[in-house]
Amino acid sequence: MTMLVEHPVKPLPGIKSLELEITGKCQLTCTHCLAESSPQASHGDMTAEDWCAVIRDAVELGIGTIQLIGGEPTVHPQWRKFTELGLSLGLHVEVYSNLFHVAPAWWELFEREGVTLGTSYYSDDPTEHDRITGRPGSYVRTRANIREAITRGITLRAGIVDILPGQRVTEARAELESMGVEHITTDRARAVGRARLPGQAPTLTEMCGRCTRGRAAILPNGDLAGCVLSRDFPAGNVRETRLGNLLGGKEWAELSAMVPPLRADACPPNDSGDCDPANTEACDPAY
Repeated sequence: MTMLVEHPVKPLPGIKSLELEITGKCQLTCTHCLAESSPQASHGDMTAEDWCAVIRDAVELGIGTIQLIGGEPTVHPQWRKFTELGLSLGLHVEVYSNLFHVAPAWWELFEREGVTLGTSYYSDDPTEHDRITGRPGSYVRTRANIREAITRGITLRAGIVDILPGQRVTEARAELESMGVEHITTDRARAVGRARLPGQAPTLTEMCGRCTRGRAAILPNGDLAGCVLSRDFPAGNVRETRLGNLLGGKEWAELSAMVPPLRADACPPNDSGDCDPANTEACDPAY
């Protein structure tokens, strides 16, 4: 791990949740993926020790929630270690998974107090859902694992991203509700990653307006961003400088000043912009 700049750690007002994009690998190749994840992607430059240091810094800074995201976070060999560490330090931990694969041994961890699940859902039509994810059978497997989570009493939220013309978004919501999912939000595809048109430059005007406001994100290479969606506008790197220094630094302040005010299509306040029943501050559903 790179030698980091030390700092006196003080609670940081305003930042409530921290998205940890622990890997770029994923079993799916969603057409709109902000991280352009795939089975061929890597876990990035951050080591397990780096991630653990960030989690500890988050606690010392007064951040109450971490979200493990990817890629698909459960393909990272240390995701359970990160979850356990967060729980042991009193954090709320959300695992934002595509729920394509859930090993039997994982359910016990998902049932722990302080853990919630998040997932993405696209359609009640298996063909349409699988077309978006790029993986035949993803609809059946995700749906089955959503049912299992609800049956087990696990708190689960679902985000529906409207991507295709005529996509069965309303029907997807109705299907989720019929399965007992109570926390459902929808969003359009943002022009980030694969959703950006050829030649289209990244811009903060595509954001919902919550970047840096209540939350922050760490990417697989260690970059600090306002959220995983604003990944093209890093404000330093946690492998070089401690998280507290970055969040209290000039680059973060300048990035925050560049983020436009909350948009009309931003996430609803107080019910978590992250579609998160634990009321974290992040964009909806973003993934």
